[in-house]
Amino acid sequence: MAMTARGLRGTDYIGVGVGAIIEDDRGCVFLARRGPKAKNERGLWEFPGGSVEFGERLADALRREIHEEYGVEIVVGELLDVVDHLLPEEGQHWVSPTYLCRIVSGTPTIREPEKCSDIGWFAPAQVPRELTAISRENLENYVRLLARPGTRR
Repeated sequence: MAMTARGLRGTDYIGVGVGAIIEDDRGCVFLARRGPKAKNERGLWEFPGGSVEFGERLADALRREIHEEYGVEIVVGELLDVVDHLLPEEGQHWVSPTYLCRIVSGTPTIREPEKCSDIGWFAPAQVPRELTAISRENLENYVRLLARPGTRR
């Protein structure tokens, strides 16, 4: 977790994160399983993302995080939702917008095995049940979006 002159983001003050629902042409979404040195919710599956650095735009932070962690370039599309990621048992509070994204170059690989133990593509109805709190809410909003008349994905 990043330390600043004022303390730890997400713990000593609200942190800002950003997430990606990365879709493929088959209608599947990309998920990553949080590794043993993840900041929180270790062992659970998530839509990937990360922390926004001071002075960084949300989309730039998301592209940077996805490239650092999975070695792919993404295009950041429309905003899906903004979620309060409250983890009282871990003493953390994050606010995180999540965007619909697509890979424009590369194939995802695990580049930070201490933070990520597994990756995969899943149909929305086949997503593992062991999801992080924020990813459960993102998935509900994503499925709701897919169900809207006239939504083509």
